Amino acid sequence: MFQSLEVFKISSAMASHAATRQAVIATNMANADTPGYVARDIADFKTALDAAGDGTSMRATRTGHLSGGLGMHELSPQNAATPENPNGNAVSIEEEMVKAVNTQRQHERALAVYKSSLTILRSVVGRG
Repeated sequence: MFQSLEVFKISSAMASHAATRQAVIATNMANADTPGYVARDIADFKTALDAAGDGTSMRATRTGHLSGGLGMHELSPQNAATPENPNGNAVSIEEEMVKAVNTQRQHERALAVYKSSLTILRSVVGRG
């Protein structure tokens, strides 16, 4: 009956994705004054999930792939719409802050889905 609970896998992967993206955003903000630094980002969760194959589960393709580390996603330079600073840096603190808030909301949403599903499962089993 409970062999495949995809909602837990997906919500866990979504929370892990949000944590990884927060780390990337924090790195961008920490390097806002580094000469020549170009802000990086990772693909949004939907794109990462679709790239996983069948669209319902993430697949580990190498060691450490789904462990929540930065190896989980490919970092790519952002298309900087803002002009570079005189030192060649293209990080916009304002844009990074907006992305950080959106990523925090994604993480909270993933946890809410996980907790709600766990409550439903407990009710079904009779331990809620």
